[in-house]
Amino acid sequence: MRRNQVSTFFLSLQDSICRALEEADGKARFREDPWKHDSGGGGRTRIVQEGKVFEQGGVNTSAVEGTLTEALARRLEVKPQKFFAAGISLVLHPRSPMVPTVHTNLRYLELENGDFWFGGGADLTPYYVFEEDCRHFHRVWKKVCEAHKSGLYARLKRSCDEYFFLRHRGEARGIGGIFFDYFRGDFQPLFAFVQACGGSFTDSYLPILQRRRRDPWGERERRWQLHRRGRYVEFNLLYDRGTAFGLETGGRVESILMSLPPVVQWTYGFTPEPGSREEELVKVLREPRDWA
Repeated sequence: MRRNQVSTFFLSLQDSICRALEEADGKARFREDPWKHDSGGGGRTRIVQEGKVFEQGGVNTSAVEGTLTEALARRLEVKPQKFFAAGISLVLHPRSPMVPTVHTNLRYLELENGDFWFGGGADLTPYYVFEEDCRHFHRVWKKVCEAHKSGLYARLKRSCDEYFFLRHRGEARGIGGIFFDYFRGDFQPLFAFVQACGGSFTDSYLPILQRRRRDPWGERERRWQLHRRGRYVEFNLLYDRGTAFGLETGGRVESILMSLPPVVQWTYGFTPEPGSREEELVKVLREPRDWA
């Protein structure tokens, strides 16, 4: 059964990613918080806090059943009906401003009428631009995409740049990655692509973490990090489809909002100094690059 294959894979992926992140942090351990959905199914939320590297983060899985609301059905362009949704979602907010925040999500939706599709992606949100890191992240995801279908990376990178964009700010949330939705067709090749994406997360992120974890930083860098985290909050609450879907289908609020950073700051009229490393980041966020 398709839904069983997908759910089993997401649970296994959660286990392997959590082990790798605990080893990388060297101190923190994930706290598990199982939960059940009112309409059927449930999830396994895992949270890490106050580690050597990770100030806060989560690696969550869910597999739930329910009925689409009228509003959600219209948004998906289908009739209201029963659905099954499974996914894994992770967000990691490092303590150091030199280490980027990272997000990865993979999901599967199956409708009562037999329709199904996959979605997901991965994106990086640095606070300072290290070209070596940006190139590494994108090259890993390009390799995954091109192994599935020639030319796929360019399309998914463009989708990511368009999706993770704060229209009211005129800037991207980060330096992008890949983003896809409504991947329909032959189940096995699509599922194989999703599995390859899941298996590539640690390759895309952990080398960057290891390179930057001991870079020096101070109050100036921390203040900039907290300011940029404000942009992260704005995107997740205003634009993120996963947040909206989870809340509209009666998902567990604590698990849905675990993506938000633990400490954030908004400063009225805050702008980076001309010629500074902070201004360099803003320029990159306003003009997407071909990092790969």
